Amino acid sequence: MRAVLCESLGDPSVLKIVDMPAPTAAPGEVLVRVRAAAMNFPDVLMVAGGYQHKPALPFTPGMEAAGEILALGDGVTGWSVGDRVIFGKRPGAFAEQVAVPVSGLAMKVPEGWSFAEGAAFRVGAQTAYHGIVHRAALKRGETLLVHGATGGVGLAAVQLGKHLGATVIATGGDDAKLEIVRSYGGADHVVNYRTGDFVAAVKEITKGRGADVIYDPVGGDVLEKSVRCAAFGARLAVIGFTSGGPSKLMSNHILIKCLTVLGVRAGEAARYDPSYAEDYKLTMPRLAAEGVMRPHISHRLPMERVADAMHLLLDRKVVGKAVLEF
Repeated sequence: MRAVLCESLGDPSVLKIVDMPAPTAAPGEVLVRVRAAAMNFPDVLMVAGGYQHKPALPFTPGMEAAGEILALGDGVTGWSVGDRVIFGKRPGAFAEQVAVPVSGLAMKVPEGWSFAEGAAFRVGAQTAYHGIVHRAALKRGETLLVHGATGGVGLAAVQLGKHLGATVIATGGDDAKLEIVRSYGGADHVVNYRTGDFVAAVKEITKGRGADVIYDPVGGDVLEKSVRCAAFGARLAVIGFTSGGPSKLMSNHILIKCLTVLGVRAGEAARYDPSYAEDYKLTMPRLAAEGVMRPHISHRLPMERVADAMHLLLDRKVVGKAVLEF
């Protein structure tokens, strides 16, 4: 079988497509024929050596994918050969066949969804759900400000916020992409933070009150500015820093407005507290079946163009998700 291989750290050009022996399903595992795998910003960071999880070289990148079960290892129950499944593998998803522990199987691909949509669902949906429901406890009628709304985790947050009854303000850096967030994601308001002042816009939309929950995968000065349009008692959910660096929040702003700053790591939280994993297992299939957080896929590329897919992320070309198809 073929797989993407990272033998040295660097930019996406270091990646190779290689032939290697197909894996087998060990006890407690299933063997999956991968049909599609989604690209995530941590994949790019991992290849560059800039992610908190640093796998030993060489490794196959990729965090989420979808495909068909080819074989069951001893002791596996509840799954059948031929099932269309969504799974997580950190790293290792960018390969034609992958052996996956049963715990890594997230759910079956929803009826009517493509493999590409299934592959693009798990990371964005779980991150949004953990950040907005578990951490920030968004309530119906509140205002949710979503930064980086044109990306996968941002668009999922917009969709979930609307589903939960919030007024959603979405920000991004491109008008055409934001129009997709409005039409596909259902955002009530969109603000281009490259050409406009999102702080002023949020204050105007909320009549001076500010946003109750701020969901931020961008970081940098975007999060720093956000405290100026946060409501009293607002919750700031820190998802990441695609801007390239962390933020420097002023403690006086946190104090005066009684703000709560929340770190959001959906996968890591589930490893520390299995109750989160159980909630994902029960809730994600239901939300998918209801059409909540259905991924938008702007780019589909063959495995051979994995470096191009990473550059699409780095160059901010993707709306929702870019997917490799096998």
